Amino acid sequence: MESKFDAVIIGGGACGLMCAVQAGFLGKKTLLIEHNTKVGAKILISGGGRCNYTNLHTSSQQFISENEHFCKSALAQWTVHDTISFFETYGIYGKEKTLGQLFPTTNKAKDVIEVFTNLCDDLEQKIQCNTSVEFIKKLDNGFEIKMISAGNTNIIECNSVVIATGGLPIPKMGATDFAFQIAKQFDIKLTKIAPALVPLTIGHTYREWYQKLSGTSIFARVWNNRASFEENILFTHWGLSGPAILQISSYWKPGEDIFMDLLPNRDIIDLITKEREQSGKMLLSNFLGRFYSKRFVDASQKYLPTQKQLANLTANDLILIHQFIHQFTVKPAGDKGYDKAEVMRGGISTDEISSKTLESKKVPGLFFGGECVDVTGWLGGYNFQWAWASGYVIAQNI
Repeated sequence: MESKFDAVIIGGGACGLMCAVQAGFLGKKTLLIEHNTKVGAKILISGGGRCNYTNLHTSSQQFISENEHFCKSALAQWTVHDTISFFETYGIYGKEKTLGQLFPTTNKAKDVIEVFTNLCDDLEQKIQCNTSVEFIKKLDNGFEIKMISAGNTNIIECNSVVIATGGLPIPKMGATDFAFQIAKQFDIKLTKIAPALVPLTIGHTYREWYQKLSGTSIFARVWNNRASFEENILFTHWGLSGPAILQISSYWKPGEDIFMDLLPNRDIIDLITKEREQSGKMLLSNFLGRFYSKRFVDASQKYLPTQKQLANLTANDLILIHQFIHQFTVKPAGDKGYDKAEVMRGGISTDEISSKTLESKKVPGLFFGGECVDVTGWLGGYNFQWAWASGYVIAQNI
């Protein structure tokens, strides 16, 4: 193996692959090191294997960070239009699903990965899998990296190092805290990290009720005092999942309540009032059956007078029904952890790196991109757009 590169990119996910390709376009020589047997492991499983590779509505508003402005520069340098054009150039066309989410028309995530592996071959960017980095040493002019592959040790030199090793989720896919080890080595500050886009669990007191509803999906508005989302929720035997829950989890802190409107944009009391003018003898259970599954209606009798006729509902009954439907309150016991999280919240502090170049302010030539940085997107392709953008930006500056 050659011993000198313009840059060594550690991590063969979305950010690392884009960085290698864009560096190649500029005539720079890179080595991409991947801990797994193949690159793009997380790309391959994203969107159920279909890869929701960007979102048409991307702006800085869909990202969480201690510095809400930090991501603006990278997202301006590499836009959603750039992502779409890039993939179309290499035969991948997008189709929009819900809420601006763009998927390949082929519905195959492996096609996205092949764009990068083929380009790396064409541009002579070296990819080395099944390889671990033992240490990174700062030299007067560049870096020295010790890596181990198949029991063999190599020491190479490079001008720049790119850390694109992702966050902590999905340890079974080889994700590690390598970025944070490097941050510690170079005295680079981290923000508090936590699982994000993650299912929420319920305490034992209410567990039996949730178990009865397991598998039930409802379109709802879910909110707290920081954010609000309208998408499906999914009741499970241990708590709550579904897109709206994953979204709000990024804005939830332990001990806090979240609220759910189980019939958004309609008023259950108005609907009941109109119905009982026509059919006051109808049972509340039958009325609710117009909007919800039998399983949900049956389970709700624990809290609602479902066997009462609409005409016999009292003022207190109506208040109870309104609160249950429009302000269903949940105090999650916790979350399902990094193993079930889509991404990580927090990471390398944005105070430590340039928003224009993503280069460390303390260690010239050291770059951080993708999920390991304190920039966390919503569900629906936003984190991929950040990964592509940060990979592009770093490639311009190595």
